[in-house]
Amino acid sequence: MGKVILIVEDDEMNMTLIRDLLQISGYSTLEAGDGKKAIEIAQEKKPDLILMDIHLPIMDGLEATRIIKSDETTRNIPVIALTASVMKSDKEKIYEAGCDSFISKPIEVNEFIKKIAEFIG
Repeated sequence: MGKVILIVEDDEMNMTLIRDLLQISGYSTLEAGDGKKAIEIAQEKKPDLILMDIHLPIMDGLEATRIIKSDETTRNIPVIALTASVMKSDKEKIYEAGCDSFISKPIEVNEFIKKIAEFIG
């Protein structure tokens, strides 16, 4: 079985695109549509990587990342933020929350796959 990536995304079109890109590249995927569900899945399944949308219902991606990174069972899972907000202040918030990196939306396929490979091969 390949590396497992948790995709946290509330937009169905984005979820489908990301899932298809990852599966074509040989990764297995898990899915969550909000930050609360992302925490549950991360704690239960321990994915190799989490792709975290920042703007989510119920609990946003930054808060979910803080909780994941504060839990000793999940803190070592790399979290890459997915965001259309890439201003300097947004990047600072992303890193302060504990994200290891970010990918800007709209996704550029080659950069996306390259970034994933940097973290989990």
